[in-house]
Amino acid sequence: MYAHILIATDGSDLAQRAVEQGLALAKALNAKVTAVTVTEPWTAAVSGEWAVAFPVEEYEKATAANAEKILGGVQAAAASLGVTCDGVHVKDQYAAEGIVEEAKARGCDLIVMASHGRRGIAKFILGSQATRVLAHSAVPLLICR
Repeated sequence: MYAHILIATDGSDLAQRAVEQGLALAKALNAKVTAVTVTEPWTAAVSGEWAVAFPVEEYEKATAANAEKILGGVQAAAASLGVTCDGVHVKDQYAAEGIVEEAKARGCDLIVMASHGRRGIAKFILGSQATRVLAHSAVPLLICR
């Protein structure tokens, strides 16, 4: 059915549920996993006075350390289940675009990610990365809430 599953995570508790579901599915299907976390460009994440207090070099160090922690946790969980898992930190991208591009580049046949399930004005203002992935991905998407 699925041979290569991409699991997107930002390290949040909500994303952890998607990680657990994705790894369980991978184990059941004997599929390999690529865990992905995406870091927004510094210019999008830091602006105004924060740019002076948090220079680009510090931002890159902090995001790299955070990505290593997030992906290390997924890889450890995968190893405990006997699932093969690569970890990828996609830098300087917006989440949805980075997820879709990485899934395509690695030949993944399923994307697993979480969604906050926002509705109405909150969805309009904050957007939905899951909706964007769904709109732009050529592969199926499993959304965990």
